Amino acid sequence: MKIVLLGPPGAGKGTQSARLVAKYGIPQLSTGDMLRAAVAAGTPIGLKAKALMDAGALVPDEVVVGIIGQRIEEPDAANGFILDGFPRTVAQADALDAMLAKNGHSLDAVIELVVDENALLSRMQKRADDTRAAGGEVRADDNPEAFKTRLDAYRAQTAPVSTYYADKGELSQVDGMQHPDVVSAAIAKALGA
Repeated sequence: MKIVLLGPPGAGKGTQSARLVAKYGIPQLSTGDMLRAAVAAGTPIGLKAKALMDAGALVPDEVVVGIIGQRIEEPDAANGFILDGFPRTVAQADALDAMLAKNGHSLDAVIELVVDENALLSRMQKRADDTRAAGGEVRADDNPEAFKTRLDAYRAQTAPVSTYYADKGELSQVDGMQHPDVVSAAIAKALGA
């Protein structure tokens, strides 16, 4: 099963991805996680991406598409994957469709978590507070200024991806403001499970 989860930062894509991983036994391919791993490893892509990520800006398409293209070829993704945070632009969506079509594949589902943007800032603050309370390190981009930049970038660049998939008849929308269990049930329904 090849699934794309769309939604603004803080919408719950990570939570729902983890549940889909457990249910279907396919990997979650989070571009954010892949880029943070590249930053931690000090790779050339990681060094290039670090300054942009810390400022809440998006990493250029060619970098992200390259990372995804390599990752979906790995053996654990042979039976499918969940893309969380990709595609972020219509150009990335086109590139993903082309990558999959080249191998005779297509997406099984594109699910957008629709949320109240005004509630996202408080959701992000709670996530940061919970991380600190658990003794974890808060991500550099989980602060109000960077979050607002990420949300503005989402509106300008990623929101059109929803229209791209809707125009192709591939988009399912789920109310992401509900309890995570209710969101999971709505996603299962959208997947026909």
